[in-house]
Amino acid sequence: MLYLYVIFSLCCLTLVIAGVVEQRNHYRNLAKIPHRVLVNGIRGKSSITRLCAGALRGGGLLVVGKTTGTAARFIFPDASEEPVHRKFGIANVVEQIGIVRRAATYHPDALVIECMAVMPALQEINQTKLIRSTIGVLCNVREDHLAEMGPTLDDVARSLSLSMPAGGVCVTAERDRLAILRKEAAKRDCRLIAVDPESVSDAEMAGFGWITFKENVAIALAVAELLGVDRRSALAGMWDAPPDPGVLSVVRVAGGSKRIRFANVFAANDPESTLMNIRQLERQRLIARPLTVVINCRPDRVERNGQMGTMCGEIQPDRIVIIGEPTRSARTTVPPALQDRVVDLGGRLSPQELLDGVMAATGPDSSIVAVGNIHGQGEVLLHELAALPSWSPDDVRRELPPMIRVAAQAPAVPGRRSPVRNPPPRRVHR
Repeated sequence: MLYLYVIFSLCCLTLVIAGVVEQRNHYRNLAKIPHRVLVNGIRGKSSITRLCAGALRGGGLLVVGKTTGTAARFIFPDASEEPVHRKFGIANVVEQIGIVRRAATYHPDALVIECMAVMPALQEINQTKLIRSTIGVLCNVREDHLAEMGPTLDDVARSLSLSMPAGGVCVTAERDRLAILRKEAAKRDCRLIAVDPESVSDAEMAGFGWITFKENVAIALAVAELLGVDRRSALAGMWDAPPDPGVLSVVRVAGGSKRIRFANVFAANDPESTLMNIRQLERQRLIARPLTVVINCRPDRVERNGQMGTMCGEIQPDRIVIIGEPTRSARTTVPPALQDRVVDLGGRLSPQELLDGVMAATGPDSSIVAVGNIHGQGEVLLHELAALPSWSPDDVRRELPPMIRVAAQAPAVPGRRSPVRNPPPRRVHR
């Protein structure tokens, strides 16, 4: 018995020593990165991470980035990227240690990293132990993850504030709960900078070849200014930055004789962000009426399914197509005045049946907006739509000129890509 006790004690001591060594090595790696930007919030974190990294690259800084959203990516100093390898495909905040270690090998000026924690305790650990950011970003407070951070939006704001750097700076575009964020920042001796989205002009937004929001750009410009990058260089770097795989996008496809504009808004899970995305697409004339809303339901997201049904009252679509299961969770929340516009395609349909059903419910020259959750029937629908032919060049030319120009049309700024300082060879994990 004594023998087993000694063995157990030695094992515990070994683990403690290994933990202390790993922690010291991690802090040593953090010290090699003078500026660390931690991006937190409910919606748009991945896009803001890429915008901040691009803005700093535009100013000639050596920047490493890491996103966590739709597809986690490690972003190299030359803006190229590769997927983040995860054992068994499971995300864990501990992976941030490996990201910091890898980033430190480049001796970068800055690391821009997306917060991947949801539970309040893990958000605090992510800031105080794993990243120890010098600049924090708290992009917004939205109605999502209420079970973990709620139950109210005020509670969500306080939970997100746990990632604010003590004695540092935090940038936010949040307005409704700005007073709460100011109180939380004061507790941590953190300077809170509230950006104004209207400070970004339409002309500056026109330089993006992908769809983003003024709030996101204003945050990135504020971060760039804090690190000494001028506005023109920061914008050029952002225009040149590659978009996130889950970025809001619109494709034009032809289904038989029908010309369809399809908007993938699956990445905006909460109703407020979804509605904001749809309004943005309408303002930019990337979608037009008649409008069909496709709601993809999941059995583990019943509450969100219902939120998307309720949201249809704000959108007033011409047709509401519900796919996935259980469709009743969304169908019963659709306002009574719109019930006659609902087409229920619930269940696990074959890919062709699903596509045929959605196309049959859509008019000949219409727009489709897909909302809810991408997994399940949503992924099937996207796969089938991707196989459809695009519009002919004549059809595209007849469209109104888009407000967004491709990034290649943005004015060139010499030296906006920073050179890589003797980067170590990349290892692709398989």
